[in-house]
Amino acid sequence: VQLQASGGGLVQPGGSLRLSCAGSGRTFTTSTLGWFRQAPGKERDFVAAITWTGSRTVYADSVKGRFTISRDNAKNTVYLQMSSLKPEDTAVYYCAADTNAAVLHTTSGPYDYWGQGTLVTVSS
Repeated sequence: VQLQASGGGLVQPGGSLRLSCAGSGRTFTTSTLGWFRQAPGKERDFVAAITWTGSRTVYADSVKGRFTISRDNAKNTVYLQMSSLKPEDTAVYYCAADTNAAVLHTTSGPYDYWGQGTLVTVSS
């Protein structure tokens, strides 16, 4: 599985942004997909994850109600719609695939494929 994240950029507080992650490989559509983020000087944190059918999702408390994860298996793409952005959302955002998923993992260890990251900066 190969992953390519895009859509990052500079946005003002309160604004919105949609990240995309395009995948390739025959197991992409059957993988759990997740988004993680890493702020400068901090560890990589879980943001959201979605099962391969899209029927179940899970979010970090810090983004619940503001971010929405979705996927389009026909396009081999997972999305992260981010709204009501705050300066503390500033980070490099990574998409990841868990090809062995039977559950939604909220830690990075089980994810075996990672994209290169896309920078989101929330600032006025």
